[in-house]
Amino acid sequence: MVSSKSNAQRLAAMLLAETWTEESLCKGLRRALGSLAPRSQVNLVREVLASSTTEYPPSPRHLGQLIEKSRHFATIEEVFQRHAREIPLTLQPPCFAPAEPFVGLSIPHIATAGDLAAWLDMSIAQLDWLADTRRQQKRAHVAPLQHYVCTFVPKSDGRPRLLEAPKSRLKVIQRRILREILDAVPVHPAAHGFVRGRSSITGASIHASEELVLTLDIANFFSAVGQNRVHALFRALGYPWSVARLLTSLCTTVTPLSVLTSPDVARMDWHARNLLVGPHLAQGAPTSPALANLLCWRMDQRLSGLANRFDAAYSRYADDLAFSGGASFAGQASSFANAVHDIVRDEGFALNHRKTRRMYRQNQQRVTGIVVNAHVNVPRGEYERLRATLHNCVRNSPKTENRERKADFRAHLDGRIAWVENLNPQRGARLRAVFDRIAW
Repeated sequence: MVSSKSNAQRLAAMLLAETWTEESLCKGLRRALGSLAPRSQVNLVREVLASSTTEYPPSPRHLGQLIEKSRHFATIEEVFQRHAREIPLTLQPPCFAPAEPFVGLSIPHIATAGDLAAWLDMSIAQLDWLADTRRQQKRAHVAPLQHYVCTFVPKSDGRPRLLEAPKSRLKVIQRRILREILDAVPVHPAAHGFVRGRSSITGASIHASEELVLTLDIANFFSAVGQNRVHALFRALGYPWSVARLLTSLCTTVTPLSVLTSPDVARMDWHARNLLVGPHLAQGAPTSPALANLLCWRMDQRLSGLANRFDAAYSRYADDLAFSGGASFAGQASSFANAVHDIVRDEGFALNHRKTRRMYRQNQQRVTGIVVNAHVNVPRGEYERLRATLHNCVRNSPKTENRERKADFRAHLDGRIAWVENLNPQRGARLRAVFDRIAW
């Protein structure tokens, strides 16, 4: 005789093979169970949907537990036993079923781990190794067995920042996930970093010619995003639990113990170190900026609403939050900043208060390094230093000015000039004229 737990799991498999709507779930049960206990079938579906906390199905195990506790399930079991029948075992795979906001997106419909492996053109064993769902990489002490290359770079305050760059095979997979799945999902209008058609310039221009510009910084932006939030996003996009788990594991990492015990990590603050212990977005992975942007949707929505209440403008470039407004906003800056802090904390992030800046019109106002007092512009000091470098290149030689030993100093200067041209075409034209006189 089949146990109640097994029967509940059988019903869970039936429901997961259908689109997550009442009509579809009821039809699926009726198709599998027939005409026995029809009212209990409908009531069970309604109870499961009411018990679910998301717009997408829960995990198979959790759904089975929900069903097993239901009195309507008990009625179905009793009716089947009375008719000497068993609840059938379904072999149909879970269904690709996006939540309402994501219906109609042009993304691949992947229902099983085998489908995902085929889409990525690899075997199940290769997929399991690269996804590392059991997080065995955490204990891999030999660099060739690790999927990420870990390096430390200094922050502005001198503390180390950990960069975790995926190796070539995993990077190719992440780029495909980015290109064919994540890029198809719209981000909030306030997000300007890593978004096609937007940039630091478009984000900064929103705050030009205002009485007060307030900027705040989110601490440990990428590592603060854990795997549960990433998994929830892939589930909402429509991917069944097991597929979402694999996609999540391909896009997140756990820092190896050999790195966590290094002297550089010991110099980090406690909060930064603690975030690296669990699965998180890697700063250096192609998918991390897009995932972070999508997972900040609700925070962006709340901060936009807050800014509107204070008659202010809001933009976000990765971890940089910027707000601006007139005299009324300036007079309420303290209470506004406190409200921002509460929202950011409520959304699972923390602010780096040492980087909070209040910039009034009589002083230089900057957003992501761009001057916005009257219009977007390059900071005068930066412009003057670049102009001096170019003149010295003309008088002496480029080699004498390449003190940082740039591999392609010409391309480096050309890029810096292009940046000025985007912000201030007149200044950019003057720099370009000097650049053209350099004897390379």
